[in-house]
Amino acid sequence: MQIAVVFDIDGVVRDVGGSYRRALADTVEKFTGDLLPQAVRPTVEQVDILKQEGLWNNDWLGSQELIYRAAEAQGRARSEIEISFEVIVDYFQSRYRGQGEGPDQWDGYITSEPLLIDLEYLNSLTQARIPWGFFSGAPRGSVDYVLLRRLGLQEPITFVMEDGPEKPDPTGLITVVKGLELRWDRSIERIAYCGDTNSDMQTVIRARSAYPDYRWYGVGILPPHLWDRPEAQVPYQDSLKQAGADIVIQRLTDLTPEQILEISELLG
Repeated sequence: MQIAVVFDIDGVVRDVGGSYRRALADTVEKFTGDLLPQAVRPTVEQVDILKQEGLWNNDWLGSQELIYRAAEAQGRARSEIEISFEVIVDYFQSRYRGQGEGPDQWDGYITSEPLLIDLEYLNSLTQARIPWGFFSGAPRGSVDYVLLRRLGLQEPITFVMEDGPEKPDPTGLITVVKGLELRWDRSIERIAYCGDTNSDMQTVIRARSAYPDYRWYGVGILPPHLWDRPEAQVPYQDSLKQAGADIVIQRLTDLTPEQILEISELLG
């Protein structure tokens, strides 16, 4: 029985604590400062709480939501906040990607994201005959930047923001699996999906209902900003498990080929 592994990217393949999350905080601070009596910069803990709601996989929408919540906390109704979503996205991207016209000229936070895996790890899966691919809510340009430019992958199987519905809709997850079946020329019966947010784990739960012919397994990953904060790890682990994670590990590289094959046995 063949098992495949599908990876989220942000917080799993790359550390976005100083990039996506920083751009989110910058964006909220910028527009609350422009529109409200008091500027608000969300803390790491507040962003975690937002993510744990399972509704804000898209950081542009998450930025907008935190702006609205800051307005409500200062006695303003959402309807009073006049700012277009496009303006929010443009500012966010100016922080995350920077001012360059294309990847070769980007000078924003994306250029300094630490990688959390390397080619050696992915090659170890390939050598163990374990298919792997990526399902991310990030835009295509950002995904290509890390997978093609940084990791040096050649035509990886991916599903990104522009390709279809966002998580927790499982369309992207099954699309990656179907792509892996074609590339490897074999049927895949079992899938482990690895992600660091509640929406990732809820995607697994929905996949079980939508595609019952497959066996699904949720692998929760602790995001890097929690690695040196043991007091915050247990609540985050509990949240991932409540959202549907079958196991929670600290980092993706802890998931060895041997452990993946053990998961395959557990799925029966």
